[in-house]
Amino acid sequence: MIRKILLLLLFPFVSGAASPPVYDVCIYGGTSGGVIAAYTAKMLGKSVLLVAPEKQLGGLSSGGLGYTDIGNKYAVTGLGLDFYRRTGAYYGKFESWIFEPHVAENIFRQYLRKANVPVLYENRLLSVSKEQGIIKGITVETNGAPHTHTFIAARMFIDCSYEGDLMAKAGVPYIVGREANSVYGETFNGVQIQASQTPQRGNQIPDGIDPYLIPGDANSGLLWGISGAMAAPIGSGDKKVQAYNFRICLTNDPANRIPITRPARYDSTHYELLLRYIRKFPNATVRDILKFDRMPNYKTDINNNGGFSTDMIGMNYDYPEGDYDTRQRIQQAHEDYNKGLLYFLAHDPRVPAAMQQLMAEWGYPKDEYPNNDHWSPQMYIREARRMIGDYVMTQANCQGKVKVTDGIAMAAYGMDSHNTQRVVINGMAKNEGDVQRGVAGPYPISYRAIIPNAADAKNLLVPVCLSASHIAYGSIRMEPVFMVLSQSAATAAVLALQQQQWVQDIDVAQLQQLLKTNPLADGSAPEILVDNEDSVHVIRTGAWQLQKGDHYGPTAFINADSSQPASIRFIPAIKKSGNYQIYTYVSAKEKGITPQTFISVFNGSNESSSWLQTTHLSVQGQTGGEWLPLGTFTFRAGVDNYVQFSNKNAQGTVVADAVVFIPVTAKK
Repeated sequence: MIRKILLLLLFPFVSGAASPPVYDVCIYGGTSGGVIAAYTAKMLGKSVLLVAPEKQLGGLSSGGLGYTDIGNKYAVTGLGLDFYRRTGAYYGKFESWIFEPHVAENIFRQYLRKANVPVLYENRLLSVSKEQGIIKGITVETNGAPHTHTFIAARMFIDCSYEGDLMAKAGVPYIVGREANSVYGETFNGVQIQASQTPQRGNQIPDGIDPYLIPGDANSGLLWGISGAMAAPIGSGDKKVQAYNFRICLTNDPANRIPITRPARYDSTHYELLLRYIRKFPNATVRDILKFDRMPNYKTDINNNGGFSTDMIGMNYDYPEGDYDTRQRIQQAHEDYNKGLLYFLAHDPRVPAAMQQLMAEWGYPKDEYPNNDHWSPQMYIREARRMIGDYVMTQANCQGKVKVTDGIAMAAYGMDSHNTQRVVINGMAKNEGDVQRGVAGPYPISYRAIIPNAADAKNLLVPVCLSASHIAYGSIRMEPVFMVLSQSAATAAVLALQQQQWVQDIDVAQLQQLLKTNPLADGSAPEILVDNEDSVHVIRTGAWQLQKGDHYGPTAFINADSSQPASIRFIPAIKKSGNYQIYTYVSAKEKGITPQTFISVFNGSNESSSWLQTTHLSVQGQTGGEWLPLGTFTFRAGVDNYVQFSNKNAQGTVVADAVVFIPVTAKK
């Protein structure tokens, strides 16, 4: 009761035209998570202000990362999933995890328009006012106008920035860099390079590449980008940060293409190491250097690939805690490096003609980033600060050795760290820091990982720079997960306001229930998912084997013997009678899958049957399967309805994975 009274005293309702507004929730950061958090809080009935230091909404999701890092679609729920459904609707699909930058930005703007969320663009944080662990307000300045200061008061704050600036200025403890493995009993944290000095899996420089300006002469100095520091022991911690780059959108459509020209600050010596790599491997192609992932309408999402690529290794250490001038300098250097790499590959006479010919096909798209010279304004900040909160997610969570009960989102991507430094080992140039390790299927992220300790801040949530070790963050740090976490954070903030509590004191079980029953934050009826592992709503007859693999969730049921009848029923708990669209998830990576599966749908009174054709299954992006439509059916409320898979006349393996029932709402 004391805390409730104190909350009301510190945040009284402010009225009157002369008084500045006190918002219920202030979100800092115009990232994908920031937009979703603002939309959620406003749709749940609270006054909201989104403060965006950026001039473009959506962060990486609208900044070039259109080839979505998924891990497993099962992990993406609520408004995070809704975003990919909206991109799908734009392209005439059920959902799409591959999209153009401007499409993503427009969808983020749609969210804010629908909820009527005010946005303060290009305003960056200067200071935080905090009393007795309670943030009273923040002071921001308009970019380019250092004397234009605005004080913003709010009852709850959510830091959705990639840098964790609000968290840091509020005095919440954090870490930058890599913990030693010994800190949390991990094995993939800290310095990572093989003791034998053989190439790591992934993005390593092959043996035999000389690092010196004059090959063989250590006294001549090192090539650009190579550090003279000695690599520390494996597993030791440091403050080094995994590399940044840009996710590059190019096009090969002549009508939409702007040629790649020489950047103003171009320096060909930055690519001398790459030239030595090319000379050592004359059959290398551009795709050995640039990861070309195709986007709709003849565009790309280009990412780092191999030992020398778009990652500007070792040049970002000062970014996480740097002032705005320092950050701008670092971002400009990364832009110059990435643009210079494209120009080098396309125009340097020492580059093989085949590479130059391929690069000549590509240019900057006229219809992307028109206000930023057709280049993304969002650098890929893979990791900056990480909060040290009430609970720290670690490798043990990723591997399923520890499972929290207060999960408010899931992660499923592998533990992924890009290289952190480029050093000399045994007279050769080598990268250090790359980690690519799998996880034990989708795993929950603790609510305690997005809140500070109460002594540090009682009315702050941090869903992006959350409390996680370096290697666990490498699994969590994906755009879909940030959106889900940010929705959870906003819902928690609203719940705290409604109950007049601090964020540390809310009923997490109630929060989990709200996210489940109102996943789109608009009161609409939620879709009904029946996964194969739902023993209450799945009934099997005959021989079915539980198969791990690239399915929806960790497993699916399979039947590979049609000589004996077998069937499996997915029974939805229908709460409201009406029409429902039905989809089932089919893995394209299951070997020997039957080209057609016999499906029966029962709506409580009538049964209809059809053959599900799987031969036309087309999978795009970082996923192993797709949702295939079964049709639209009218169901009565109750549990008398089902979708049944059978091995009748199967010509291979029958796969029974997840089934989703989506309410059909009347168009307004």
